[in-house]
Amino acid sequence: MEKTYNISVFTENSIGMLSRISLIFTRRHVNIESISASPSELEGIHRYTIVVNVTEEQVEKLVGQIEKQIEVLKAFFHLDDEVVYQEMALYKIPTSMFSSDGNTEKILREHNARVLTIETEFTIVEKTGHSEDIKNLFDALKQINLLEFVSSGRVAISKPMKTLEKHLEELKTIN
Repeated sequence: MEKTYNISVFTENSIGMLSRISLIFTRRHVNIESISASPSELEGIHRYTIVVNVTEEQVEKLVGQIEKQIEVLKAFFHLDDEVVYQEMALYKIPTSMFSSDGNTEKILREHNARVLTIETEFTIVEKTGHSEDIKNLFDALKQINLLEFVSSGRVAISKPMKTLEKHLEELKTIN
């Protein structure tokens, strides 16, 4: 049965790494639902967070293939309930919407969104949360007048307390 898995990949920061990792998914005909890349807690080590809907057998094979890449230090997979995750979205709406009946301000408060900047012609609003939360605000603003929308991929941290540093120490003792 397919489930949503969060794959965390820790790599050296090298050119073409994202391309090589995404090729693994392409070869296995697996759609990436979300991907984000960022520095990790260790200097010189980057982290990719990849969200996929696959079976456990498929995710195990994917992680195994990813770990075969020379620059990959370690890869893990976790179910949604084993991680804390968030996404972020920006919405551009006309500033004139605020001067009408107060409905826009009510929508933003209901969705715990915050105004980042107010310009003469438009206002930028930010929402952080799960994809359902972001979509709900999108739907509400779309009914009024949404000019632009962009959202990030998921960022996630696993709940298990074994750190990457400990995993790397274990690898040193094995080799």
